[in-house]
Amino acid sequence: MYAELLREIGLSLNESKVYEALLQLGEASVQDIALKAKVHRRNVYDSLAKLAEKGLASEVFVKGEKHFKAINPRRLMELLKEKEGRLARVLPDMQMRFEGFEAEEEAYLYKGIEGFKNYFQDMLKTKETVYFIGAKAFWLDPRLKHYLPRFQRERKRLGIKFMHIFDHEVKEQKPDILKVVGKPYKFLPKGYSSPTAVDIFGDYVVTFVGVKPGQLEEEPVQFVMKSRRLADGYRKFWQFMWDNLAEE
Repeated sequence: MYAELLREIGLSLNESKVYEALLQLGEASVQDIALKAKVHRRNVYDSLAKLAEKGLASEVFVKGEKHFKAINPRRLMELLKEKEGRLARVLPDMQMRFEGFEAEEEAYLYKGIEGFKNYFQDMLKTKETVYFIGAKAFWLDPRLKHYLPRFQRERKRLGIKFMHIFDHEVKEQKPDILKVVGKPYKFLPKGYSSPTAVDIFGDYVVTFVGVKPGQLEEEPVQFVMKSRRLADGYRKFWQFMWDNLAEE
């Protein structure tokens, strides 16, 4: 029931199973815990010791026999806060080391929906205007419905402006995106659409393939090129298109 979530927040597989068993059993012997958790008795002792170190389990004695019980699950939140605090203390040093080796010009891929979210984070990191060529409204992909509102709030808080040149089909097929991104925007003429799109922001040029109005590929891929010289050149291409497209 909870084992998968417990693993995600840092418990081992056996620790997760044992803690969940404790929640279901209350005070229990090692034998009963092993049966409930379906973990070998020897491994149960190990897991109980580690849970005790984390403040998630404690010993009790019932009629002279050692039993164990779970500590209040609120302790899990405290553990997460402790981890967050430790990370916050070293993050500036980690960031400095990362930036010290970050290449001025490089190319790489983002894959999957989580990779797509990295692309969003790159936008927020640059805090610069974003220019879109052949935009498809693929942000309306259902898999992003919970993430997009948070991104939009942060984007507006940072004052990041969007300048869209949409594919012509977006106007009829996905007009909802126009309310999401806001003006200014223009549209490519009919006959100039393709299953590709290019976004330019800061030092980044991000290219998409296999996209269509309102939808990403099942396993989306973004080709990321990081180069201020390249991005400046693409912004020139964008400006030429914008200057020669009709106002909406």
